[in-house]
Amino acid sequence: MLRAGRNLLRLTQIAWTLARHDALFLLEGVGLGGLVLLARPLRRHGAVPQRPGERLAAALHALGPSFIKLGQALSTRADLVGEEIARDLSSLQDRLPPFPAIEARAMIARELEAPLETLYRAFDDTPVAAASIAQVHYAVTADGTEVAVKVLRPGIARAFARDLDLFHWLATLMERTQPQLRRLKPVAVVETFAQTVRQEMDLRFEAAAASELRENLRDDPDFRVPAIDWRRTARQVLTIERVSGIPIDELEALIAANHDPRAILEKAARAFFKQVFRDGFFHADLHPGNLFVTADGAIAAVDFGIMGRLDRKTRFYLADMLVGFLSGNYRQVAEVHLAAGYVPRHHSLEAFAQACRSIGEPIFGRPLHEISLARLLAQLFEVTEQFDMETQPQLLLLQKTMLIAEGVGRRLDPSVNMWALARPLIEEWVRENRGPEARLVDFAGDVAAGLERLPALLRDLETVAAATVERSRERRGVRGEIDAGARSNRGVIIPLWLAALALLAIAAALW
Repeated sequence: MLRAGRNLLRLTQIAWTLARHDALFLLEGVGLGGLVLLARPLRRHGAVPQRPGERLAAALHALGPSFIKLGQALSTRADLVGEEIARDLSSLQDRLPPFPAIEARAMIARELEAPLETLYRAFDDTPVAAASIAQVHYAVTADGTEVAVKVLRPGIARAFARDLDLFHWLATLMERTQPQLRRLKPVAVVETFAQTVRQEMDLRFEAAAASELRENLRDDPDFRVPAIDWRRTARQVLTIERVSGIPIDELEALIAANHDPRAILEKAARAFFKQVFRDGFFHADLHPGNLFVTADGAIAAVDFGIMGRLDRKTRFYLADMLVGFLSGNYRQVAEVHLAAGYVPRHHSLEAFAQACRSIGEPIFGRPLHEISLARLLAQLFEVTEQFDMETQPQLLLLQKTMLIAEGVGRRLDPSVNMWALARPLIEEWVRENRGPEARLVDFAGDVAAGLERLPALLRDLETVAAATVERSRERRGVRGEIDAGARSNRGVIIPLWLAALALLAIAAALW
C-alpha cells in the first residue's frame, strides 16, 4: 500500500510535467486516463507547435536522468510509441549541467583509495561532457599518458532506484489491465532497461565491454578502441585512453583534413559487419558524438556503456532475413521467422510471406542507397503484431543502432548506403557459416557435446534403474519380480550403450 501511494504521488508529479509539455498521450497509452483528465488543465497554451514526439522528448528531459534514459530506450520501441515518436525520441540528448569538480575529485580519491595528485599529473576541472549518469574530465597520468576520466554523478544510483521501482510498478499494472499490451512484455522490457542502467552505473562493466571490443578488433587497423587503465578504474570511476580526432559527422572538417568520406564510410560498414555478424558483440550507441576520425584516417569509438550482443542463431536469422528481403525472396524471410520461433508455427507460412512482401515490394528494385534497413526492421516489427511475434529486445537495440549508423552514413555520402558496402561481406559470411561444410561442422560440434554429456546421462539412468529395483524389492519382496525388474533395466541400458557406440561411429566418420 505504501509503495502504491508513493508511486501514485510520483505519477501525479510526472503527469503535471507531461501536461506542461502537452505530452499526456504517454499516460493515455498505458491506461491512466484518470490522471490525464486531472492534469489536462495544466497544458501550456500558445507554445510553438511541435510534433508529439518532440513534446514528449522535452518533457522527459525535464523529468531528469531516469526519464532521459527511458526516452532513449523508447526510441527503439516503434512498436510501442509509433515510428514518428520513436524517431523524435532518438534525438533526445543525454546532456545535463555538470556537477562541481570538487565532488568529482573527492569521488575519484575515495574510489581509487589514493590522493588524486598521486593518480594524475594533471586533472582538468572543466568537464568535456556531462550526461545523466556521469561526466568526463581530461587528465594526464604520472607517466605522461593522456586519458579521459569518467565519474558517476553523486546520488545517481538512489535516484534511478526510485524511478525504476515506479517503471516496474507501471509495467505490472499495464500487463494486468491492458491485455492487448501483454504481447509487448512491458515487465520484461523494464527489467531489461533496469539491467542496462545497473550496468551503466558500474563503470567496471563499461571498462570490460571496451576491453572485449578492443580485443575483438585488435587486427583491424581501421577501427580503434581505446585502452583501459585498469589501475585507475573502479565502480564509479573509469580511466581510458584519450581519443583525438574529428567527429565523424563534421564533413567539411574531414574534407579539409584530406579524408575521403567514402573511404570512412567503407571502414565503418566493415567494422559494423564484424561486430554484428562475426563477433555478435556491437557498440550500440554509435551516434556521431561517440565516433571520431583520427589523423591517419582510422575510426575511433568512445563510450561503451550501451553494448549489444547477438547469439549465433540470432545472427543466422538476421543474415538470412536481410538477404531474403534484398533478393525479394519473401518466402525465405517467412521461413526464417517460423524456424527461429519468432512467429508461432500455427500461423500460415504463406500469409506471413504475403505480409513480408507488403514490406519488401515498396523497396525492391530501388537503388540501395535509398533503402533503410533499419526502417525495414521497424516496419517488420509493426506488421508482425497480427502474427503474435513477441518482442525481441536484442533486435530492437540493433535496429536503433542501424538507424543511427545510417544517419551517419548519409551525412558522409548520401549517394551510398553503408549496407550496400557490407552486403558482400554478409553474403560471404552466410556462405561460410550456413553452407554444407559449416552445417557439418555444427553437427560435429553437437555430436561432440552430446558425447561429453553421455557418460553422465548413462550414470544417472543406471542410478534411476537401481533405485527402481530397490523400490520393487521393498514393495513386493518377491525375488522373481526383482529379477524381472533387473532384466527390464538391462533392456533400457543396453540400447543406450548401443546408441553411444553409434554416436562414436558418426563422430569418427565426421573427423
